[in-house]
Amino acid sequence: MTLRVELVAPEQILYSGEADMVIARTTDGEIAFMTGHAPFIGSLGVGAVTIRTAEGDDVKAAVHEGFVEVTDNTVTILSDTAELVDDIDATRARRALEELERNERDLADDEAEVALRRARLRLELSDG
Repeated sequence: MTLRVELVAPEQILYSGEADMVIARTTDGEIAFMTGHAPFIGSLGVGAVTIRTAEGDDVKAAVHEGFVEVTDNTVTILSDTAELVDDIDATRARRALEELERNERDLADDEAEVALRRARLRLELSDG
């Protein structure tokens, strides 16, 4: 038995299919979901989501906040902003991080922290 997984961003469905496991970063920490997992609803932080397909491949995405719900062997991830690793442009991600680091003082503390976490995640995932 496998999980039914949907990873959805406002403008598109990034992943829809079967998986053996989903690993996500909630605001309380990292959690893994497998078949038979108890019902769960949680807030997502800025972090990677890994979907381990039934074939053993990993589909990875940078997820920037949202929610995850698990019920009846279905994992639904609704993200404010998300992108699959294969869609991240490493050069652009590096430039964005450098720009944020240069202008960090001009941003509000919370805003700067979240923007830097997002940029670092995108760069980390795009490099490997």
